[in-house]
Amino acid sequence: MGDEGRSVADVRKEIDALDAEIVQRLVRRANLAREIGQLKEDARRPYFTPEREHEILARLKAMDTAPLQPAQVVAVFREIISAARAAEKPISAAFWGPEGTFSHLATIQTFGRSAEAVPVDSIRDVFLAVEQGRADYGVVPIENSIAGVVPETLDMFPQTNVKICDEQFLSVHHVLASGGNPIDSVERVYAGPQPAAQCRGWLRERLPKAEVVSVAPTVRAAQAALSDPNGAAIVNELTVELLGMTPLAERIEDSQNNRTRFVVLGFNEPARTGKDKTSMMFNLRNRPGELYRVLGEFERHGVNLLMIESRPAQRASFEYLFYIDCAGHIKDENLTRAVAAIQGLAMETILLGSYPSHDPNLASV
Repeated sequence: MGDEGRSVADVRKEIDALDAEIVQRLVRRANLAREIGQLKEDARRPYFTPEREHEILARLKAMDTAPLQPAQVVAVFREIISAARAAEKPISAAFWGPEGTFSHLATIQTFGRSAEAVPVDSIRDVFLAVEQGRADYGVVPIENSIAGVVPETLDMFPQTNVKICDEQFLSVHHVLASGGNPIDSVERVYAGPQPAAQCRGWLRERLPKAEVVSVAPTVRAAQAALSDPNGAAIVNELTVELLGMTPLAERIEDSQNNRTRFVVLGFNEPARTGKDKTSMMFNLRNRPGELYRVLGEFERHGVNLLMIESRPAQRASFEYLFYIDCAGHIKDENLTRAVAAIQGLAMETILLGSYPSHDPNLASV
């Protein structure tokens, strides 16, 4: 009996009533989403509006949700939004596969499980799937907090017309998992080169005698472990779920601050939210001080640079393109003026998109 004299059956009856009410409200929300979908179709507007989803999730995070954690509430609503979006129009999103990769996990984190996640063979194929209309959107890694930028992603922007319409941050957590055998039976650990390197200290301390067998990608490492009665694999939580593996140890990475930033590819032009990023590329004349003058325009107009990276131009030898991320939206007055000044200095300036930022270190403007 509870403090108010109610039995477990009484409380469960109230829970059942609440569940029925929640379902009714979800159905109502889905019908409203369909109505919005029809309005979007009539106006030829995109069905995925990251700026609106950013607004919803930010509002949820600011609510008092105790005893629930804000992250738990956000996770629930991410799937509600995904289901509602599917009621408007089913969305497809390409990612660098196979299923179970961190790119797959980032795709689910962005679009939810109601979207169609389409695995392709490479980062290049993600870009092409979006540009050629075989997928509505694409999700690709662009930088890691430890390993730095992903050059394959940066090199594809000048070769296609797709834009960046959203970003997502994924904490990189590794799990040691097996087909059911206990950790003290592990003689071989199957892992890709990067996961193995990121867990080297943990392996040295906990499994010093185990042989580390290089197998990539992660899903194939998991499959090798499942067929080895004395094997285990370094995988992520999604691979554990998809393949029904037994987790032996969680968060075995040596650095707990390892994060990968992904960008969402598409043709959206998200509206300003007040917490945005803008990405662009430009190339310069081969003259002394050109880069200095361009970077000075950002400082002169009060634009905060977040990343700058140079990449070889694909069309000419020993020429370089500069990739830049900065705080703000292209419709912000200071950024508009900075870009206009840069266009007067650079040989070519390519705006890759302004989009809502999920970076917790980026202050609102």
